[in-house]
Amino acid sequence: MVSSLHHPAGSLASGPWTLELTPERAGWTYSGLRVLELPAGGTHEWRTGDEEMAVLALAGSGCEIDCDGLTATLAGRPSVFSGPSDFVYAPRDATVTVRATEPVQLALASARCDNRLKPRYVPAADVPVELRGAGQCSRQVHNFCAAGVFPADRLIAVEVITPAGNWSSYPPHKHDEDRPGEESELEEIYYFELSGQPPHERGAVGFHRVYGTDERPIDVLAAVRPGDVVCVPHGWHGPSTAPPGYHLYYLNVMAGPSADRAWLIRDDPDYGWIRGQWPDQEIDPRLPIGGAR
Repeated sequence: MVSSLHHPAGSLASGPWTLELTPERAGWTYSGLRVLELPAGGTHEWRTGDEEMAVLALAGSGCEIDCDGLTATLAGRPSVFSGPSDFVYAPRDATVTVRATEPVQLALASARCDNRLKPRYVPAADVPVELRGAGQCSRQVHNFCAAGVFPADRLIAVEVITPAGNWSSYPPHKHDEDRPGEESELEEIYYFELSGQPPHERGAVGFHRVYGTDERPIDVLAAVRPGDVVCVPHGWHGPSTAPPGYHLYYLNVMAGPSADRAWLIRDDPDYGWIRGQWPDQEIDPRLPIGGAR
């Protein structure tokens, strides 16, 4: 039986959205994610309402976005494994119009928020790329809307690429309590893609683990495929595993009640020692993937 926290590709399709995960649909308060696919010549308009959004191309290019006086053309990218994408930040209470001159697949990472900021465009060259971990825990992080990198009200969003055979979101960690300076309360969404070498794209599958504490039990071990989503309302989460032969991508969307917009995590004490091994290991030489800086 599939956990209600694991949503296979297509199960959250609604209207124009190939994926629509609102806070209400997730069963929480702040974090959301939508995916929109447009053909060449396609258009779509929506209101952000009480959510701020980061709009980026998962795949495709030639997409013009209008947002309350800001007009920007997304250069996009061939795929999520081609390096970071440029993006548009759309504040709450805004009207957004997208016009596609080429086929495009867009992700709209969102957070319910209080303050209305200005719409902005950020080119891909300005997205910080971080190589995190070491050895088989090496991964690549695109910090396009990370706390301390890009100013937003509540939204935190990053992309992670895990090379084939590696583990990420490891050691398992959590962020479901407000512990000043130690841990912040954040709802988290994982959106997955996988990449295999042609003609072996079919059958790609990774795995993602979520487990709870005695006080707040939760138990998810999901076989994740391209387009799948896993929600993490609380509990320890990790690892996300990339099978041999297939790189694993996930888009993380996080938001919570704190006005500080801090991303503070606490490692599962049974596994935190693993970080101590990294200084003696090399970063995976396959990184960076996709021509990232």
